[in-house]
Amino acid sequence: MSSVATASSGVSTPNDTRAGASTPWRRVIFGAGVGNALEWYDWSVYAVFAPFFAQQFFDATNAVSAMLSTLAVFAVGFVMRPLGGIFFGWFADRLGRQRAMVVSMAVTALGSLFIAVAPTYPSVGLVASALLLFARLAQGFGIGGEIGASYTYLAEAAPARRRGLWSSSMYVAVTIGVLLATVQAAALQGVLTDEQMTAWGWRIPFALGAVLGIYAFYLRRGLPETTAFSNARDTPEPEKQSMLRGIWENRIAVLRVVGLTVGGTVLFYTWAIGATNYAITVKGIDPDGALWAGVIANLVYIAALPVWGAVSDRWGRKTNLVIFSVGLGALSFPLNWLIQGSVWQLGLAMSVALVVHAAVASILPAMFAEMFPARVRASGMALPYSIAVAVAGGTAPYLRTYLAEAGMPSAFTWYTILLLAVGLVVIASMPETKGKKLE
Repeated sequence: MSSVATASSGVSTPNDTRAGASTPWRRVIFGAGVGNALEWYDWSVYAVFAPFFAQQFFDATNAVSAMLSTLAVFAVGFVMRPLGGIFFGWFADRLGRQRAMVVSMAVTALGSLFIAVAPTYPSVGLVASALLLFARLAQGFGIGGEIGASYTYLAEAAPARRRGLWSSSMYVAVTIGVLLATVQAAALQGVLTDEQMTAWGWRIPFALGAVLGIYAFYLRRGLPETTAFSNARDTPEPEKQSMLRGIWENRIAVLRVVGLTVGGTVLFYTWAIGATNYAITVKGIDPDGALWAGVIANLVYIAALPVWGAVSDRWGRKTNLVIFSVGLGALSFPLNWLIQGSVWQLGLAMSVALVVHAAVASILPAMFAEMFPARVRASGMALPYSIAVAVAGGTAPYLRTYLAEAGMPSAFTWYTILLLAVGLVVIASMPETKGKKLE
């Protein structure tokens, strides 16, 4: 098939390799993307509400120590992502993309539920701290499995000529998750007192995350498996191989995933997640104004993503990659200079940066899936992507703020430009994969 309209009609052709030729395309896209939305919702909720629940899980007599312990538990979630990527990548390549999405979603939802109903430190002591740690380990493990399973599922389900457009829905979901957490935080802080937020208000977003996870679990259970996986599963046993051997044989593609991920991840964390906090703490911008500037910029980002996905379907994935790397490389210093102390400056800088960033974010599921054969597609992309995100993305906001406070704000900008240059080297060495048939 060659059009989204055909996909939604339920009509199939003999050569159709997409999941669910009779399944509405909206259901496929929503089912695959809902886990990524929940992932970033949970990530943002924990970061935003940490000041309110830190003393509920650790010794309240030392507020600073409690907060640091809470943030340390948050960091542990990133450590679990590569392990989740390894396990669920193997799971998706051996037992099915759809099954891996269902199980990873269940694990993530359970993590949110545990936090929502966990007893507090004053009532059970260190057991509360242990439960928070366990919940974050579960969330990190489940979230690590999202990438390989959901990215692969969506790419294999999409029509080849619309794969970039379908792929863009993943970061739309990611951004919706961030916005949902941000708007919810603003609303709760507007209607509840600090005492209420500390006592029980912080439980509300985690409970909502658990409910959304349960809904996503049942939604994904009804999705069909992809034909590409079914064909790979039917491969004669002698031709099958271990996950590690498959990754080794595709090591060039693995390295390309790392090289293309580090720059995009750092710049996403910098502009979509960390820019508002940086503007508040370093530039002295009003917190409420910075929050809404971030909301508007992320709405602009959502609008730009499908446009760039469609561009890649017409002009190729490498076109998007070059525009992203060269564009943000050239704009990095001007955009950072633009943020001086006004809300409109922050909003404009974030919006421009995210519009350019959308060029790469829109095509990640399609591009990574097109690099690997079906038998190792999920694990091949999940492992290097999870490691790159954990190492590069998790340190970006801290590194930017630290260098700014040390009087070296330009050092972080040069760091991002260096990562973009690494991406350009990778782009120059890789073939164009637009429209590739996924078998």
